[in-house]
Amino acid sequence: MSHSVQQAKMNRLTARGGFAVTPLEHFSEIINQLYRSESRRVLATLIRLLGDFNLAEDALHDAFRAAMEEWQKKGIPANPRAWLVSTGRFKAIDRIRRLAKSDTPLDSIEEPGSLDDDPAQQDEESLQDDQLRLIFTCCHPALSPEARSAMTLREVCGLTTEEIARAYFITPASLAQRIVRAKSKIKEAKIPYKVPELRELPERLHTVLQVIYLVFNEGYSASSGDSVTRVDLSDEAIRLGRLLLDLLPTAEVRGLLALMLLHESRRTARTDPQGDLILLEDHDRSRWNQDLIREGIVLVEAALHSGQFGTYTLQAAIAAVHAEAKSVEQTDWPQIVALYDRLLDLGPSPVIRLNRAVAVAMREGPAAGLALIDCLGREDDLTGYYWFFAAKADLYRRQGNTEAADAAYQRALDLTQLEPERRYLQKRRNELREK
Repeated sequence: MSHSVQQAKMNRLTARGGFAVTPLEHFSEIINQLYRSESRRVLATLIRLLGDFNLAEDALHDAFRAAMEEWQKKGIPANPRAWLVSTGRFKAIDRIRRLAKSDTPLDSIEEPGSLDDDPAQQDEESLQDDQLRLIFTCCHPALSPEARSAMTLREVCGLTTEEIARAYFITPASLAQRIVRAKSKIKEAKIPYKVPELRELPERLHTVLQVIYLVFNEGYSASSGDSVTRVDLSDEAIRLGRLLLDLLPTAEVRGLLALMLLHESRRTARTDPQGDLILLEDHDRSRWNQDLIREGIVLVEAALHSGQFGTYTLQAAIAAVHAEAKSVEQTDWPQIVALYDRLLDLGPSPVIRLNRAVAVAMREGPAAGLALIDCLGREDDLTGYYWFFAAKADLYRRQGNTEAADAAYQRALDLTQLEPERRYLQKRRNELREK
């Protein structure tokens, strides 16, 4: 359910006096939806108010437990997010008073009345700032790159330790330790919970862009689970991208936002009604969101004209070429290959070389693509990347080499952790065997 639909539903359940009693059958659904859509924003504000990640997380859960108890009796408040923030802060103060040995002093917590002055203003303005504060804190250069990504996925996006561990191919225990060390570093180094000064932004920008795109990718192509996408994560990444563009309107910020919008425009065409994956070549392009495409193209053109663009802008340009084509056959594959060449000039990447090889195959035929992929297999370690074998399988299939395609599909199946991708690969493999 989209945020706007959810908000409309909650508005219908809210009375003039500020509370409305919700039928029991709807109550758990509303609470779960609210947790999915608002918990990370509530957490961001609680971190600012309490000055401690762990205390804020405990306060968040305490607030939702209180909501489960009180809202069922009194009804849902007119401003649930402000209620959760205020309740979480009070719960944290109570917790500190009970735990005399707490490391967080009471005088570091803002006075309780500050949230009640103007809840609407707090909701719309301060919470957005809090989200940016949180992402800049999680992306501080004092933290290792691995810690930055893990912290952002955990604190900004709310992924579980198990989900993040699967994405990084490490154990949940190792991932948990990585997050614990990062939180300790933030506390010990007194890393400020704020958006950097304007003069500090450029040197911090690269890391923040990386992490925002990581969040988007986890939402657009989930690393594991039963669903191809997680709309909440993609929406959050785009929202953060827009906030960042307002803060620092550089070419690469425009490029990243364009890239996310152009990919997002295809979302509804990426799966069938059963949730199974549909590859780009089989998309019903009439289902692509033209408003997002137009906005993305304007952004990428502005970034390209600046002459100061980088990898995100070039990737967005590739997405724009796809977006402007009426079909796979009418796609300007030479231009896409040239854009991949520019990307490789900026920095070598096995995945970019793989994508370029697929584009070459579309331009010159499967044999040309396979020759490049075989070189990749010898020079780069892509043996743990399922798409490497899926691409080989598809090119072998197009070439008519059934035996090699079957073996490559099996290798890809062994590596993928996303159930819809497994079903897609198995379907292609079954079609191959039936011929």
